Amino acid sequence: MRRAGSPTALTRRTLLTAGTATLVAGFAPAPAAAQSAATSFDQWRASFKARALRRGISEATYDRVMNGLKPDTGVYALQRAQPEFQEALWQYLNRRVSDWRIITGQQRAAEQKALLDRIERDYGVDRFIVMAVWGIESSYGEVIDNPKYMRPVLPALAALAWGEPRRRAYWEQELLNALVIIDRGWGDPRQMIGSWAGAMGHTQWMPEVWLNMGVDFDRDGRISPFGRPDDALAGAARYLLQRGRYQQGESWGCEVRLPAGFNARLADGKTYRSYAQWSELGVTRADGAAFASPAHQVRLTVPVAGGPAFAIGRNFQSIYSYNPAFSYALAIVHLADRLRGNGPFVQRFPGSERTPTLGEVQEIQRRLTALGFDTDGTDGRVGRDTMRAVAAFQRKAGLEVDGYAGLKVLARLRQGG
Repeated sequence: MRRAGSPTALTRRTLLTAGTATLVAGFAPAPAAAQSAATSFDQWRASFKARALRRGISEATYDRVMNGLKPDTGVYALQRAQPEFQEALWQYLNRRVSDWRIITGQQRAAEQKALLDRIERDYGVDRFIVMAVWGIESSYGEVIDNPKYMRPVLPALAALAWGEPRRRAYWEQELLNALVIIDRGWGDPRQMIGSWAGAMGHTQWMPEVWLNMGVDFDRDGRISPFGRPDDALAGAARYLLQRGRYQQGESWGCEVRLPAGFNARLADGKTYRSYAQWSELGVTRADGAAFASPAHQVRLTVPVAGGPAFAIGRNFQSIYSYNPAFSYALAIVHLADRLRGNGPFVQRFPGSERTPTLGEVQEIQRRLTALGFDTDGTDGRVGRDTMRAVAAFQRKAGLEVDGYAGLKVLARLRQGG
């Protein structure tokens, strides 16, 4: 989540790329020492203690956590790593708003009904938006403690605070925040695992967000993004409300259809008009329904020329505050709509395929595995291993290599490779 008011803050877009994108990024060999450090780690750790004590962290906590801690210098390579595969927007959406996420999310929403009722009552944030954040950030908690994707946060933050020169002040602050959390008894260093950048738990909290936006929603006397999802989901709702200025009772927007001859300059993604005013210009909902709230203000955007158009309201901007990437925000709101029972987008992106069903993804994984391409399971979820297996198959078959587990790959697999 973006740190409000901090000129040195990393955006959550950077951290999302850094953290959850490790599912598709390669792992380069880790350097043995800091990238740029004037002192040894032991010297830095001794000098950093004074800052921790000034922050109010007890000496006992600092010594217990930091003495003997070894910096995770592997984070430097992860920070520099670029994603192996470039995704078109439609591919990005298909992977994140997958059949597995829709089916599993609807099941989780039913299981967590009482919790979601409380969150909606206390914060006014649509339950399906909260569920979509949970689904995209951690696959509904499925990956939060998976060592394949997550690593101990304290050694990672210590390495960045010591040896990452470009944003050292930021990393030092987040390390201090993590130490405050431990000093308060909210977390234990052994349990605090997450992305290389320090994002943790069900909704991938950075330590600053844990401290300032977290909620003890399960009333157990501490705040935690791990374990039961209560604190994490309530904290995400609080973040959207307070930092994102979420407006209760407003939708994020909707897919729209532009009339023939529409002035494309009006769909600039900046100019707000009411639904009623857009309607006067010939804009309609893509599904043919009437606009539910004609007075609400929205802006028009066509993110890919020739693709679907969207009317975007202020609650889309609220989600954008959580991670300032259009593709991410669109995935969140689209998954939320699919969880509530709405259908896919009416208009297609140029060159796109429909989203494969859960059964089709599982078939891709089974066929790849049978051909010797390891997908690390056939559960219908597409992560790093499945993408790499697809890419290896595409190379062997002479196809365009993009790692996308879609219908073209399935058709080729059914032909025998």
